[in-house]
Amino acid sequence: MNRLEELRRRHTAAEEGGGAERRERQHREGKLSARERVELLLDEGTFEEIDKLIEHRCRDFGMDQQVIPGDGLVTGYGRVSGRLTFVFAQDFTVFGGSLSETNAIKICKVMDLALKTGAPLVGLNDSGGARIQEGVLSLGGYADIFLRNTLASGVVPQISAVMGPCAGGAVYSPAITDFIFMVADTSYMFVTGPDVIKTVTHEDVTKEALGGSMTHNAKSGVGHFIAADDKECIQMIRELLSYLPQNNREDAPRRACTDPIDRADPELDCIVPPESNQPYDIKDVIHRVVDDAEFFEVHEHFARNIVVGFARLDGRPVGIVANQPAFLAGCLDINSSVKGARFVRFCDAFNIPIITFEDVPGFLPGTDQEFGGIIRHGAKLLYAYAEATVPKITVITRKAYGGAYCVMGSKHLRTDVNLAWPTAEIAVMGAEGAVNIVYRRELASGDADLRAQKIADFNDRFASPFVAAERGFVDDVIEPRETRGRLIRSLRMLETKVDTMPRKKHGNIPL
Repeated sequence: MNRLEELRRRHTAAEEGGGAERRERQHREGKLSARERVELLLDEGTFEEIDKLIEHRCRDFGMDQQVIPGDGLVTGYGRVSGRLTFVFAQDFTVFGGSLSETNAIKICKVMDLALKTGAPLVGLNDSGGARIQEGVLSLGGYADIFLRNTLASGVVPQISAVMGPCAGGAVYSPAITDFIFMVADTSYMFVTGPDVIKTVTHEDVTKEALGGSMTHNAKSGVGHFIAADDKECIQMIRELLSYLPQNNREDAPRRACTDPIDRADPELDCIVPPESNQPYDIKDVIHRVVDDAEFFEVHEHFARNIVVGFARLDGRPVGIVANQPAFLAGCLDINSSVKGARFVRFCDAFNIPIITFEDVPGFLPGTDQEFGGIIRHGAKLLYAYAEATVPKITVITRKAYGGAYCVMGSKHLRTDVNLAWPTAEIAVMGAEGAVNIVYRRELASGDADLRAQKIADFNDRFASPFVAAERGFVDDVIEPRETRGRLIRSLRMLETKVDTMPRKKHGNIPL
């Protein structure tokens, strides 16, 4: 066999992976092959493969008889909507996608290239874990990857898709990345599996219940997105990338805006119920304000009392953070504070303006919250807003009470533009509770008319948005229908914003 024939044979072997039978098994399980996933992610005809012919170096346990070029990992680069993107995809048909020394070398190579060129990295995970036959070499490979995940954090966007098993030490690479996608019924993540848990704690739990897609999207908060199948997952990754810059030195890509900039929406004038304790869906506000009603929500199923995600205003990507009155009255709790803080810090790292819609009655009371560290976790959100130097605009739609008022992008945290609707209530606490404390003796008689008068007086004297506006804590009180135009004009004004931080290695966020 001459050299050309040998080269062709090895290329063919790499492309076949574990063979047709194992690929068909993937398909029967509702999963695409590694190469099919890469081809779907990248623009047609743009994929350039790296290290296609590399082979593992293990010669023990009969591994020298099982050598497949590429070693069960597809790596390279291509284009997503015309923009450079690096990718690696684990091939479960080859040794169960297990990570070998050479796998780690391949992954680290594309990670280094992503950092050097300033381009996003997408990892498509489908692996049984470390390759046992290689021992510490495999473990060392994981550590090499973790280091690069950490160095790349805040420099280039890192996106992980868990499209099959991801267990043990393997889970920590996705955990360090910016966003994790999971696929219903086929993907799961856990540090220790059901068998180990049963041995140690005597708990019976299935893989799905322990680390399935909905478990991590709704309960643990580890996952950010859930897709119905591989194809939908890949399309969602492409959509997410459309909102993100290539790196931390660039702005996110803008697109032509056909939605009128000064479009007024009269429906917004009556979207907040007249009774302050009545819920409404803040997503209705978001959809009516942003370009073409398009909102790409992040962490949709986790901590639903706060809403975060990406949208566009005047064609420019923005990050949206909003209290959700339709769930837990929009109170901040441990999970919502962590969810909001992580999203705010991502937007700040990648030059994406932050738009906040505030309707928060305070932090959720209860021993579970206090014992769980709501003080520490709530401080994360406060820290994230205070630290952020990107353009920040806050709109108070209704309640802004107590410490939560301070946390949610208040003027005191260097927010650039603070607006309020006429329905806004800005105070230490609600009028009913405040009146009970301040006028306790006067109201001891139980006079209902006197109580109603005191509540009205309190709202006029302390809770009115005009009181905050008189102090400069709110820049303007606007009609809700004007919100879109005001936000866009403010963003245009802030396009050249430069804010600075004191010189330091890094801060000590209350983790």
